[in-house]
Amino acid sequence: MSAWTTRLGLTGEALLHSARTAVAAVLSTMLARALKLPEFYWAPISTIVILLSPSDPFTLAWQRFAGTALGATVGALIATFFPMTWMVYGAGILLCGVLSAILRLGGAYRFAAITLTIVLLVAHAAPPGIVAYHRFVEVSLGIAVALLVTKLWRLPAPK
Repeated sequence: MSAWTTRLGLTGEALLHSARTAVAAVLSTMLARALKLPEFYWAPISTIVILLSPSDPFTLAWQRFAGTALGATVGALIATFFPMTWMVYGAGILLCGVLSAILRLGGAYRFAAITLTIVLLVAHAAPPGIVAYHRFVEVSLGIAVALLVTKLWRLPAPK
């Protein structure tokens, strides 16, 4: 490391972690744009969430994947068959929690609730099923990039 990084208090570990995250975020952005995903920014957001979490990236990736699938499915069904009201939205959040518990998805509930919220409350031009599908693909792409980078670019264990 150079003298300026030492003066700034930047460790080699912090620099490597930041570089890995930046490369992964750019890669997931480029892939999502190449696939012409409408809200491509969910891919790098998912990559960053996985890489910068203090928990195990593989556990978090599973939770995010399962929760996104659940929230997208429930959100698409609700938006297709019910008019949007605060009671319908609340019932959707409740349903995601109940299903997460029944399916033993644990921490996936928060991701299900977030995805459901995006599908139900954000205005979209496409039908709800398409919006939910895109969200699932965008998030899954980000997860895949994060896991690939985690496997290929290992960081030294913290001291």
